[in-house]
Amino acid sequence: MVLSFAIWLPIFFGLLVLFFGSDNNKCFVRWVSLFGAVLSFIVTLPLVLHFEPGTAAMQFVEQSMWIEHFKIQYHLGVDGISMWFVVLTAFITVIVVISAWEVITERVAEYMAAFMILSGLMIGVFSALDGLLFYVFFEATLIPMYIIIGVWGGPNRVYAAFKFFLYTLLGSLLTLVALLYLYTKTGSFEILEWHQAKLSMQEQIALFLAFFMAFAVKVPMWPVHTWLPDAHVEAPTGGSVVLAAIMLKLGAYGFLRFSLPIAPDASHTLAPFIITISLIAVIYIGLVALVQADMKKLVAYSSIAHMGFVTLGFFIFNDIGVEGGIIQMISHGFISGAMFLCIGVLYDRVHSRQIADYGGVVNTMPKFAALSVFFAMANCGLPATSGFVGEFMVILGAVKYNFWIGLLAATALILGAAYSLWMVKRVIFGDIVHQHVRELVDLNKREFFMLGLLAIMTLYMGLYPKPFTDVMHASVANLLTHVAQSKL
Repeated sequence: MVLSFAIWLPIFFGLLVLFFGSDNNKCFVRWVSLFGAVLSFIVTLPLVLHFEPGTAAMQFVEQSMWIEHFKIQYHLGVDGISMWFVVLTAFITVIVVISAWEVITERVAEYMAAFMILSGLMIGVFSALDGLLFYVFFEATLIPMYIIIGVWGGPNRVYAAFKFFLYTLLGSLLTLVALLYLYTKTGSFEILEWHQAKLSMQEQIALFLAFFMAFAVKVPMWPVHTWLPDAHVEAPTGGSVVLAAIMLKLGAYGFLRFSLPIAPDASHTLAPFIITISLIAVIYIGLVALVQADMKKLVAYSSIAHMGFVTLGFFIFNDIGVEGGIIQMISHGFISGAMFLCIGVLYDRVHSRQIADYGGVVNTMPKFAALSVFFAMANCGLPATSGFVGEFMVILGAVKYNFWIGLLAATALILGAAYSLWMVKRVIFGDIVHQHVRELVDLNKREFFMLGLLAIMTLYMGLYPKPFTDVMHASVANLLTHVAQSKL
């Protein structure tokens, strides 16, 4: 029942504050939301404590009939690929609730409810072992995020919310067709049964492309990435954190759970195409990030470049590359979330995200400056931070696959350092040239606590990644063995 609690507990608390909270009792809403988020995180800890790393089998399985006529089941379980994402989602939700404590002053109940419900739905995506159940959770995540951007976002929030919704919804419609085709082929919605389905090359390519449309938009991969910078810029800080830390991972996870095991021959055939657009994301989008004047846009483009590493790692078909991609996803959750929180801290004080409006922040906010520089360093892959581990593993895997691909991927380290440190230089260091920077106040206890937690996780994962990698060895090996076996 661990996974059911992890899914439905945050949804329950979200509905609780939605129906019983209002702007007249904001204190009640905040404390109930925090209690619900912390409790939901605690519920996921047995996954870490009792997970058996030596097996590729699904663990913590729950199974009961949902719609008997179509053999649709409420079927949940996690393996070494999905387990950490359940825990990460619950952890980030706690951070987001804390980040909104003093910042959100209107419609507080609705804001907290949206994030709590979204948390449960995202955990459902990582836990679902029934194809239709996965699709329901996958699509349902659009609704709270659409509301978060559209209600609490910036001046162009409605445009950004519609663009986000339409891109992701249109991409997902082909996935529904693919799921229904697999049902007619196998007579089941069980994802693990679909992995064993015998499919021709034409069927595999058609299914791969159908899945690709949904997952590539969600990642997002070049060239279907244009919704992300708009969504990030207009979203409130909490929305940007969840979008970068968790929602982008839903698409990458879909590749591992659907595209690779269901269409292995098509995956090998189309791998050069995926590798090419992943490298374009890593290099071209890195260059685009370099010229941004808006801090949020810079970090948004940085996220696209880092997710290009993830898809590159998955399609070079060796264990170190795939594991590196998964580690990069987890690490990116900590680092990108922290960077958006840092931008939110400045925005709350100055109400500007323009790099040119800052300079010399270290003189008035030394604690904030120290943490910001740390996260910027982690973002460009500094050794001993989590950002280095995933990128190093993917580059190593890419070199094993093809030296020149590995060399091109490694340029991301240079570009990452360029745009991250260029932003830090202009925002944090130098002389104070604006009066509003001179009047800034350093981090309060709440802000220091949430950024400190993310800094500890970034450092811990960078110094000792073994607990994260150990759980995924068996599952990744099983996946690659399955992908290597032709279905034709």
